[in-house]
Amino acid sequence: MAYAFEGKMLEACSCNVICPCWAGQDPDGGTCEGVLAYHIDRGTIDGVDVGGLTYALLLHLPGNVLQGNWRVVVYIDDKATNVQHEALLKALTGKLGGPLADIAQLVGEVAGVERAVMMFEFEQGNGRLRVGPAIEANMESLRGATGQPMTMHDTVFTTVPGSPVYVGKASTFRANASQYGFCIDLQDHSAIQGEFRFAA
Repeated sequence: MAYAFEGKMLEACSCNVICPCWAGQDPDGGTCEGVLAYHIDRGTIDGVDVGGLTYALLLHLPGNVLQGNWRVVVYIDDKATNVQHEALLKALTGKLGGPLADIAQLVGEVAGVERAVMMFEFEQGNGRLRVGPAIEANMESLRGATGQPMTMHDTVFTTVPGSPVYVGKASTFRANASQYGFCIDLQDHSAIQGEFRFAA
């Protein structure tokens, strides 16, 4: 097996609540800018233990999510050793197949790869994310009629294949990476949180 790892995911984007990309529809405003962050609780890539690490993708979607041509900046936990860093990049760029390759094939340009200090908190649909000085997001789950966190299942598009997700909003979502063309400062836009298991 090339890789098998699992953990938690946080996502915030410029779409309104609820993000239409998950239904395969065009993003609000025609384009979407967002961040996807994954914290690995446990697992390996090519035999390399990557448990405890976080990685994030700052991304620009020029149109419908399924049409691809995404532009991304990859941020990898500064705690990663050189071996762990290379293993993560190999998997994230689709070289090892599986669900990560399905996501990687939607990327048209990797604008940059950075190491960053990561802060990742996740609790039943609520989350906080910091990626170095560049990215900050604070998220909370929406609540259903019973008072429980709202979830989505069986969506057209997903960043955590096979898993349901919590639907929420980001009270704040900021990204300052002007060297890559990103300058985001939003309140009360879409947020998605979930758990994942990637294997190939």
